[in-house]
Amino acid sequence: MSVRYRSEVVEALARHGVRPRPDTPPALVRDFLYDLYRWELRRLRDRLAAREFPRGEYARRVGDLRRRYPLLSRPLETWIEPGPGGGAGSPAAEDPTRPSR
Repeated sequence: MSVRYRSEVVEALARHGVRPRPDTPPALVRDFLYDLYRWELRRLRDRLAAREFPRGEYARRVGDLRRRYPLLSRPLETWIEPGPGGGAGSPAAEDPTRPSR
């Protein structure tokens, strides 16, 4: 099934080097983006442990990192264009990892 990602979502993903195809499920893209965020968070923690910056800066840097990943705070349904072939409720938009309501 084909999915049409919203243009602002495609732009935000591109900033992280992520370019989903129309047949890439949104849940898979979100999981990849979350893994990338966690990897950067671990790297930041390792830099703190190596004393590359003062401990007092850690919270600010975590906040800065979080703000670089605004898509992770958006519901998955808002990542795709509404309508046939990509709207909320379509099989491509469903997230098998979330419990049904």
